[in-house]
Amino acid sequence: IQGGVRSCIFLSMREFILQNEPIIRLSAFLGVMAVMVILQSLFPRKATVAMAPVRWRTNGLLVVIDSVLVRLLGPLAAVGVAAWADRHGIGLLALIEAPLWLEMVVAVIVLDLAIYAQHVATHHIPMLWRFHQVHHADRDIDATTGVRFHPAEIVISMLYKGVVVLLLGPAVVAVILFEALLNGSAIFNHANVALPRWLDQVLRLVVVTPDTHRVHHSVHGAEANRNFGFFLSVWDRLFGTYQAQPRDGHAAMVIGLPAPASVRAGARPDTLDWSLLAPFRQAADPAPASEDDKKSAVMS
Repeated sequence: IQGGVRSCIFLSMREFILQNEPIIRLSAFLGVMAVMVILQSLFPRKATVAMAPVRWRTNGLLVVIDSVLVRLLGPLAAVGVAAWADRHGIGLLALIEAPLWLEMVVAVIVLDLAIYAQHVATHHIPMLWRFHQVHHADRDIDATTGVRFHPAEIVISMLYKGVVVLLLGPAVVAVILFEALLNGSAIFNHANVALPRWLDQVLRLVVVTPDTHRVHHSVHGAEANRNFGFFLSVWDRLFGTYQAQPRDGHAAMVIGLPAPASVRAGARPDTLDWSLLAPFRQAADPAPASEDDKKSAVMS
C-alpha cells in the first residue's frame, strides 16, 4: 500500500511539472538569479571594472532575445523533442524498462556530459567560437554573465541538445529537470560571490563553483581552455581540463577576451550592438595556450 501511495504521489508530481513547465522554469531562473545577485552584492569575490547598469542591460536584453527565440522554436527545443520522442517511443531509454527516477539520473548525467563536450567544441571550432566569444567578452563575471549568449549560439545549442535527447529518449520531466539545473548552475557558477573556502572545496568535488568557473573566463589562453563544466565538475577532472585556481589569483585576474581578439572584434563588449554583431566581424580564433601558460597553470 505504501509503495502504491508513493507511486501516486510521484506521478502526481510529474503531471504537475509537465503542466506547469514554463512557470516552474521561469520561477527557478528568477529565484536563483535574485539570490545570487543579492549574495554577490553582499560578498563580492573581486572588484568590477565595467559599468554594471550598462552590462546588466545588455546581458538582460540578450536573455530576452534568446528566450523569445527558444519559444518560437519550441518544438525543436529539448523539451519539445523529448515530448515527440516519448510519443513515438524513440531513443535508447525508450527501449529500456527503467523506473522514472533512474531515467532522470541517467538523463542529467548524459546531458551534462553532452553540454561539456559542446562547450569544448565552442573553444576549438572557429565558427562556433565566433559566437561563443560574446559570452567571454564580458569584462566582469557575475550572475548575469551566466545568461549572456549570442542568439545564434542559443539556437545551435538548442538543436544540438535536441539531437542528444532524440538519441537518448529520456522522459520529458527528466529533460525539464536538466534544463532547470543547467540554467540555475550557469547563474550560480558565474556569480561574483565569495564562498567560504571550506564550502567551495566541498562543493567543487561534485558541482562547478564560482571560483572553479571563474578560471575559465581568464584572458590567459591556457586558463580559458580549462574548467568547461557547467553543472557537474567530474568531466573536467576526468578529461584533464581541470584547473584549481587562476595563476594571478581571483582578486587580480583579468576577465574577458585576450586583448588582440577583443580589439579586432570591437571595443565595446558591454553594449548590445557589439554583442550581436561581433561574430560577423573579423575575429580571431581562440587564443592557443602558450608554453608559459601551461607551465604556470595550477593543476590538481
